[in-house]
Amino acid sequence: MRVVDLFAGCGGLSLGFQNAGFRIVGAFEFWDIALETYKLNFKHPIYKQDLSDVDTAVNLINALAPDMIIGGPPCQDFSHAGKRIEAERAGLTGNFAEIISAVKPRYFVMENVDRAKDSVAYAYAKSVFRNAGYGITETTLDASHCGVPQKRKRFFVLGILGGNDGFATEWLDNHQTKKETTIRDYFGSNVLGFEYYYRHPRNYNRRAIYSIDEPAPTMRGVNRPVPKGYPGHPLDPHPVDETVRALTTLERALIQTFPAGYKWAGSKTDIEQMIGNAVPVKLAEFVATCMSQYVVEIPDYSGFETWLHKTNYSDRVVSDIVSRLKRANKIIADDPTPTYLFLLERTDAFLKIDASVRSQIKKAVSLYIEYKFDTIARHHANPNL
Repeated sequence: MRVVDLFAGCGGLSLGFQNAGFRIVGAFEFWDIALETYKLNFKHPIYKQDLSDVDTAVNLINALAPDMIIGGPPCQDFSHAGKRIEAERAGLTGNFAEIISAVKPRYFVMENVDRAKDSVAYAYAKSVFRNAGYGITETTLDASHCGVPQKRKRFFVLGILGGNDGFATEWLDNHQTKKETTIRDYFGSNVLGFEYYYRHPRNYNRRAIYSIDEPAPTMRGVNRPVPKGYPGHPLDPHPVDETVRALTTLERALIQTFPAGYKWAGSKTDIEQMIGNAVPVKLAEFVATCMSQYVVEIPDYSGFETWLHKTNYSDRVVSDIVSRLKRANKIIADDPTPTYLFLLERTDAFLKIDASVRSQIKKAVSLYIEYKFDTIARHHANPNL
């Protein structure tokens, strides 16, 4: 399955889809600093391109032959934090739809702020998707119910060419957690080394102190220290004292579920902006796992074994890989359509296995997903296969 990421930013959406077993073959971004950050963290190419130039973009994207296109058109003009008007940047939502219509990938995923669903720009994009023959699922997800320790609402549109509207609604509804993910849930009690922290409010009618026993508020593109004149708020769970500080840049990236080793380019201001703009990695992984249900089938061991041999794995290695895949399927056998890596990593039986063995099992599952995507791609190229 060949995936292209548009408006890729610093790579949150790409990393989430990659973690879920998808193969990213290229990405597009126009902001130089985000582009450099992306290059530091991925092996596949990223191209600098103004995607409002739809014709040029379509030619470049077609050369990558994507089966799926993902992306989050810039959302400043839809944002609650912005001017609440639809200006030129909102037109990029329409450009995303026009690119989808011209390239015609089998699948697409579009991400934006929750406010976007009621916009004129999205109404136009939706009409373009429909006219191009896509069945779509529209949903607003709160990241804290998708494995992210942060309350962050985002609007997603999932599309399948020739599919039915609402195809993924049931899966999305059934796999969100009922309980919000708190910072303590995600990191444990001793990793960050604090219990309370400061997040600068838009105005002092709102609280600014938060506990690690709740999801973090939405990470914004700015990060300010505790001001000397902060008056406190009745809803603050802790007074401002020497133990309370603002989150560091790294802590904000971790709450956005980027790995600790993620590399960043640019100034501190640039990095804070990239972090605030990014799709949380685990939220992207949740959506990617959902999409995998519509392109991955129940394991076909014989075909998988043949594919592995053709990929130059020895008989012994093939046997080991298939054995690990079967072990993974037993762990999540109670799910009628296995959700592979996402659910596997959250299953007690899997977490009790030795770390090196877990890594081997995840590799086997990733190979199987690659095999299925390769099979689907070849079938699309030649339906008589």
